[in-house]
Amino acid sequence: MCRNIRTLHNFEPPATADEIAAAALQYVRKISGYQKVPKANTEIFDEAVAEIARITGQLLNTLVATGEPKDREAEKAKARERWKKREARMRQ
Repeated sequence: MCRNIRTLHNFEPPATADEIAAAALQYVRKISGYQKVPKANTEIFDEAVAEIARITGQLLNTLVATGEPKDREAEKAKARERWKKREARMRQ
């Protein structure tokens, strides 16, 4: 999976439309192999991103969470700590 696609389910506050669109964009880029979309494919690429964003929003609104919502700031702090540990290992 693409590292830039983040879990969007069961967060407080819920995922925004911008976060959903960013995940959809990353997904379509990954499966299409395009970082920069050729002009001939721009329309279909944009349609795919919009459709995946719509379906993703629908999915997130429908899923039932069984645990407590995660705190965005706490998850960011955990991710920063993991990154620091990885970085330290790479320097050794």
